[in-house]
Amino acid sequence: MLFNSIDYLVFFPIVVLVYYLIPRKVRHVWLLVVSYYFYMCWNVKYAILMFASTVITYLSGIGIEYVRDRDSYSRVRAKLIVAASFVSNLGILVLFKYFAWILDNLNNIFHTSVSLPFSLLLPVGISFYTFQALSYTCDVYRGDVKAETNPVCYALFVSFFPQLVAGPIERTGRLLPQIKELGKGSFSWENMRDGLCLMLYGMFLKIVIADRAANLVDGIFDHYRDFGFIELAIAAVMFAFQILCDFNGYTIIARGSAQILGIQLSDNFRQPYLATSIHDFWRRWHMSLTSWFTDYLYIPLGGSRKGQLRKLLNTMIVFLTSGLWHGASWHFVAWGMLHGIYQNVDTLLRSGKREKADSSGRGRLPGIVKLIGTFIFVDIAWVFFRAPSCSAAIGIFRQMAKSFRGDGLSGVGIEWYDWLILLTALLIMIIVDIVHEKKVIEIRKMIYKRRVGVRWLIYLAAVWCIILFGIYGAEYDASQFIYFQF
Repeated sequence: MLFNSIDYLVFFPIVVLVYYLIPRKVRHVWLLVVSYYFYMCWNVKYAILMFASTVITYLSGIGIEYVRDRDSYSRVRAKLIVAASFVSNLGILVLFKYFAWILDNLNNIFHTSVSLPFSLLLPVGISFYTFQALSYTCDVYRGDVKAETNPVCYALFVSFFPQLVAGPIERTGRLLPQIKELGKGSFSWENMRDGLCLMLYGMFLKIVIADRAANLVDGIFDHYRDFGFIELAIAAVMFAFQILCDFNGYTIIARGSAQILGIQLSDNFRQPYLATSIHDFWRRWHMSLTSWFTDYLYIPLGGSRKGQLRKLLNTMIVFLTSGLWHGASWHFVAWGMLHGIYQNVDTLLRSGKREKADSSGRGRLPGIVKLIGTFIFVDIAWVFFRAPSCSAAIGIFRQMAKSFRGDGLSGVGIEWYDWLILLTALLIMIIVDIVHEKKVIEIRKMIYKRRVGVRWLIYLAAVWCIILFGIYGAEYDASQFIYFQF
């Protein structure tokens, strides 16, 4: 079930209405049932995998807390429980997401033709809920949180439908306490208002910008040999905004949906294309995944505590793993490797600048130059992310070098009025990002201060613009959010 579908527009109001009408003590059960229904709308069978991951990590948490810190032998047993939880959960992830890819690579290496006797479809959102469940196991082992004994609360923590299939990847200490308090909360007009505003803006990003940009990006990248540098560069820039608006749009709708139910989800993006360095970009992009890898991979590997060379190696391992997390394909690994190289070069340049720094600050680049340079490097990596393979990505760059201009942008699924709508919508998004970045005003609070009639005029105008300029219609198939495949 997609957020930008009629199904969700029917499903969600029913969920909210029943949630606030039923007794508070059964709200957890209701949300758990609808969360599983939400997930099973894609494939009923794969709900079994989520249930298995939930049971494994739930029992692991109880087991770890029972044996931890009793004596040295018990601490070893606690580590074995953690290992068993990771092996079993990652084993499920590898089987369904990576096994066929690994087998294909082994066939290529050894010139064999071994194939699976059965087909495996990638379960939607498996990487997201697996990582969230595993972070709970680690947090219990570290003593950061107590093991949850209520199976319904814990199952809802893993399967909470707004953030289930594309994040944000919530931490135990942030989401689980909110879930446990659901039975005590009451209806809030403020939460309803804020949540609906968030959902409106998320819809704007998704169906007005991302889905319209997708027509251009797909039309050019899928036939890149017919175009030149200008067209391919435009498509690359538009994909950068497509994936931001698609993924951030999902996150914002998820946050709005959760807020109406009384739960605050983490913000996953903070104006990433206003970053002035690669380090800064990764402090702003998919922040929940970045912090997950930092806490559960980078720091356990040694972080920056074991010298510069080890820090650079650990950084590269994290980004290669991040690339592989996004998909079982070498072009995702190449995307991660590029960002690992960017990050390490940025680290080396920063350390060199610190050694040569003087009080006058001479030699510093203007902020706008840093911003544009960072965006260009990020966008180059996005070509590998978007291309179906490494060879296709390299082919796109070769085509850009070979031909400065192709046959133009006609015939790629976007007309002049689509350009006008797309560029206007992008301008609105950029202005909103700059306002948030500079903290000039808080747009929502400014709207809330208006008179009732003015507020409702703004709300209705926003809804009307989404209906009028969104990509949908009689032949429209609600497009899947890009990050659902991860």
